Order: sequence, then C-alpha cells, then structure tokens
Amino acid sequence: MTQASSYSSSGHTRKEPILHAEIRQKDYYYIDKTGLIEELLRTPSTKVTLITRPRRFGKTLGMSMMAEFFDIKKDSSSLFEGLSIYKNKELCQTWMNQYPTLFVTLREVDGLDYNKAFSRLTSIISELYNQYYYLIDSNKFTIHEKAAFDRIAGMNASSDEIECGLARLTKMMSVYYDKPVILLIDEYDVPLAKASAKGYYSEMLDTVRRMMSLLKDNPALQFAIITGCLQVVKESIFTGTNNFVIDTISDSRLDEYFGFTQMDVDKILMDTELTCHGDEIKAWYDGYHFGEHDVYCPWDVMNHVKNLLLNPDTPPASYWEHTSYNDIIYQFISTTEADINEKFETLLNGGSIIEQIEPNLTYDILHSSERNIWTLLYYTGYLTKMRQEDIPETLDSEYCALTIPNTEIRRLFKKSVDEWFLAKTEASDRSELFDALWNGDVVRLQEYINNTLFDTISYHDYQENFYHAFLAGQLSRKGYVVNSNREEGLGRSDITVKDRKNRRAIVIETKVTDSEGKLESACNTALQQIVEKQYALAIKKAGYQQVLSFGIAFYQKQCFVKVA
Repeated sequence: MTQASSYSSSGHTRKEPILHAEIRQKDYYYIDKTGLIEELLRTPSTKVTLITRPRRFGKTLGMSMMAEFFDIKKDSSSLFEGLSIYKNKELCQTWMNQYPTLFVTLREVDGLDYNKAFSRLTSIISELYNQYYYLIDSNKFTIHEKAAFDRIAGMNASSDEIECGLARLTKMMSVYYDKPVILLIDEYDVPLAKASAKGYYSEMLDTVRRMMSLLKDNPALQFAIITGCLQVVKESIFTGTNNFVIDTISDSRLDEYFGFTQMDVDKILMDTELTCHGDEIKAWYDGYHFGEHDVYCPWDVMNHVKNLLLNPDTPPASYWEHTSYNDIIYQFISTTEADINEKFETLLNGGSIIEQIEPNLTYDILHSSERNIWTLLYYTGYLTKMRQEDIPETLDSEYCALTIPNTEIRRLFKKSVDEWFLAKTEASDRSELFDALWNGDVVRLQEYINNTLFDTISYHDYQENFYHAFLAGQLSRKGYVVNSNREEGLGRSDITVKDRKNRRAIVIETKVTDSEGKLESACNTALQQIVEKQYALAIKKAGYQQVLSFGIAFYQKQCFVKVA
C-alpha cells in the first residue's frame, strides 16, 4: 500500500521510527508529508529553521525525507514518485538530489556522566565521517585537513576536533562538491535534556554551543533545519545566527506536517477497513492542537491500527508511554505545592487551567518555577492548548488554556499518580496511623486521614472505590495481614487488618456521602453493617482476642471516624 504512514505495519512494534527510504522501498503504508519540503523552500532566504515538536510526532521521519530528497549522492526519484511534491517538476528539477546533504541525529547522546555522553557523541561524529571517507582521497584538501579528518573518523580526535567536527565536515563537503551544504540536525536538545537530568548540564551546554557555532556566518551552508522539543535560545546556542526562524507547536506554518490530521486518519481507517474504530482512536490519540490544526499522535495511531489488523479485538494502549521521558511526570506530581496539586486534579478530571507559557525555557531551570513546569508539559505533549473558541475569555498571547489532550495521556498521568502515591506511602512512617487504630483513638485517626487526603492528588470523582483503595494502600506493607472485600461472617467486609502475633484485628467499613452534614450518620450506618453482617464476630471466632470496628465516612477530602 502507498499514500499513508510513517511506521511499519509489519508484525511488531518498533521503538525506533523507520526512515523515509525504508518505508518507500518496502511499500509500507505512508502518509504523504512531502508538502513540508515545499513549504520550507518557500522562504529560501531563511538560513536556519528550528522546528520544535513533542517526541513521536514525525520529526525524524520528516528529516530523513528531506535528506533523501536533497542529497546529491542519491537518485531519489523512485522514493518520491506519486507523492505531492513530485508534481512540482520545477522544484524537483532545482532541488532534488542537487545539494550535498548532511543528516545527523543527536538522539543517542547520553551517559551517566559527561565523559560517557561525550564518548557517545564522539562515536556518532566518527560514524558520520566514515560515511564520507571518500573525501579524504580528494586532492582539494591539504595533508593536515586529511589528517584531522582521519583522526575524527578513527575516534582519535581531540575534544575540540569533535566539537568542531560538523563545521569541518560541511566545509569539506562544500569544497568537494563546489556547492553549499544542506545541514539537517535532528533532536539537537536531547543531549541537554539528558545532561540536565544527570547533573552535567553546563559541560554539555558548552559542547552543544560550540557545535552549533557552525550555523553563524558559514558560507559552506545553503541552509540548516534543526529539530527538538524545546527552543533553547536563551542559552546563546543560536546567538549571532542570521535569518533564524523558529516554528513551535504554537505556530501555524508547519502544523499539519507533524502528526496526523483528521483527514489523514480517516483515510487510514478507510483503507484498512477499520472505520468502526474511529471514535476510540480519536478519544485515545487525538486532541493535540498545533497552530491551527488538531492532530493525532502518529506513533500511536499506526501502532494501534497495526494491532487491530492482527486482532480486531485489541483494546487501545499507551504506545507513547514507553517511548518518551516520563520522569517529568513523576517530578511534577511529587511537588508539595498545594496550588499545583489542585490544578492537576482539575486537569485529571477533564478540566482546563490558564497558565503563562515561557517560550524561552531552558533545561537547567525546568523546575525553578510553576510557570516552567506547565510550559514543559505543554511543549513535550503532555498538555495541549485549547482553541480560543472553546474558552470563555480572550487571553493575552503569552497565556494558554491548557488541558490533557486525550485518554492515553490521562491514563499515563493517573498511572503515575498511583505509582507516586504507593511509593510515598511505603516510604512514610505511618506509626501514628497504626497507634491511633490499635488504641481506638478516633480523633488522631480522623486528623491523620484528613491530612493525608488533603495532600493526595485525586482523580476518581471521590467514588467509594477511591477511598477504599486509599485506605488499603495506607495500611499495607507494615507487617500486618490486610485484606479487602474478604468474606467475613455474613458478607464481605471492606478492609480487615490482622495482627496475628498479638491476636488482634481491625474491621473497617467505609461509606461515601454527598454532603458534609451526612458524615456522622454514614459512620453509624457503617458500624451497624459490621454488626449485622457479623464481620467482627467471625474474626473473634477465628481466635483473635481483640477486634476493633471502625466506621469511616468520606465527603470529598474530609472524613469522619467512629469506633465500636
């Protein structure tokens, strides 16, 4: 099949995107995004274009497509035949396979410390040089230039030669072909993101800044296209670069070329005879608002379509979850600021928040302010901007109404909240909780539960199963036998805690009310149920000498406790 996707439909989920040439050569389903090339060539005076988008929205595929189109070493006619750009004969004649083209991705520049990350960068630059090793045979270069080239290719170069490696290679390519070079740098900010998380940001920033100096007044360049998640312009990486243009998810020029539009998805579902799954795919993977377009995450759509073709009963899944850096969520929800937690609850329950967006965010100050946290979640795709017509007020340009885009991201947030809460609970002392329980101290117990509820991020609309899980989590992993919905007496008790060593036990029955004024009566009902269903009596018959019965009623983040 042709005319539709960026990813393989061949049997298994690949963690790495397939590049343009492989998709076309193997006749994988392909969505035509070649209009991106035409759009970029409409402004030939632009020297450097920085495109920022979340991960898994087709940046690498788009860059590999441009590399195939421009590269003078290749004959790419067969890869573009039948696509929209191929109809523009004049453009193809002028640009297709007419320029030396250098394509490099910095996605894998990572390491536990700076030296290991720089070693990975050295390997990437070396591999790049070996692709162009034929340059060393040219008589256009001096013996010293050839020696430096050989050192870099053989991974024997100095750090200075590695940092200036792209500049040297573009210059030599330009001299060799007697034409300026088209430079494509994919995921330029990944080294900075990894360095920030692992504590060597300043060293990596200096390296990236030196590498990117080739963009400034470089006659060897025809133009450069750079992609990443953030526009780290405050760090002077691009300072001095002439005719520099940034295209972010807030801009409208390139919005339809990264991600799938509704028209794209409709065609995919029609071609695969899966139109009956349109609503679920929209709910799970749509909702991103880039510029003036609403787009789907292409990685998710194609993986789900592939799995549906293998098994029509396949439920939607979080494909994006395992391909992005989700540490940001854990760092976000672990904040102790109550205002952030309240906003987070609003988002999880389907609402929106209005926040100021910081366009010049840098990785070293991501968590220095609340505004930076919301900005990062926006630019990395965990939140999206609502359309102006969908919000009741007109916002200043630096403000956005933010919301969670779809079911997949909402599930990811909720899973992260549950994991965070469990880890936080297990790490806490909780001796005060158990002292209050075993001593029947309802005042201390009620205060403890209320304080813990207040610090908890809730997304369950305060249903009974939320409070049940909340209490069970608080009581678990402290050396006691904790059971939920276990058959006791004439029914199933909500929660039982058994201390076999001291032959004592606790029975808890929970209730949820629709108003604060009904809390006490709900507690009485809970205690009455324990008696009528003989929960405590059954436990005593099993040999436990002391059994305390608690009725606990909840209204939102308040509780009322009684003991019998």
